[in-house]
Amino acid sequence: MSYQDKSLTCSDCNTAFTFTVQEQENFASKGYTNEPKRCPSCREARRAQQQSAGSFGGGNYENRSYSSTPRKMFPVKCSTCGKDAQVPFEPRGDRPVYCSDCYRKTNPVKKY
Repeated sequence: MSYQDKSLTCSDCNTAFTFTVQEQENFASKGYTNEPKRCPSCREARRAQQQSAGSFGGGNYENRSYSSTPRKMFPVKCSTCGKDAQVPFEPRGDRPVYCSDCYRKTNPVKKY
């Protein structure tokens, strides 16, 4: 497919900008089907604003429930072999709890 320079209008600042042949080829190689809505300077400003706000693509990664503190582990005796083990949940007592070796034996990984 042969490309030609296109004149587009920025949706943010309403100025005309050229969508060059090289940019069109780059967009096509990345699989993009839409033309850019913003001029290069508004695109750069938007990227800088998103990165400084700690988000990119609409997601804010600062408010996640994940933390850098280690997970609380609970000591247990394996219901099968009796070995001491640690699990990342508090056992309720009404269900068996296994060490990692016995758990793998009773619940093998499913391959799809």
